[in-house]
Amino acid sequence: MVHAVALACVCGIAIGQILFKMSATSLQTTGSYFAEPTVWIILTALALYGVTTFVWIWVLQFAHLGRLYPLMALAFVLVPIGSHFIFGEQFSLSYFIGVLLIAAGIFLTVFHSA
Repeated sequence: MVHAVALACVCGIAIGQILFKMSATSLQTTGSYFAEPTVWIILTALALYGVTTFVWIWVLQFAHLGRLYPLMALAFVLVPIGSHFIFGEQFSLSYFIGVLLIAAGIFLTVFHSA
């Protein structure tokens, strides 16, 4: 259960990063942080980060930080995948090999550590 909630936090952080990129794209178009829709995208990202932070603190009541924190590296996997599908960003094969190595490291440290 704790791992599932921690994974939800990681997904929230990854979605927040995608929203930050969306806000940057909107900012480029509108020229103002306070123009709609820029401000709404930023506020949504910040709210998501805030909720995720409180949930992460709750999760840490039940597990060691050193054991769960490697899950946060999954954001390095999820964000590029999201940016590929949402923004059409392209990555090389070596990049994806690196991402797979990160994922393997996360699996080893979180699920097979003593």
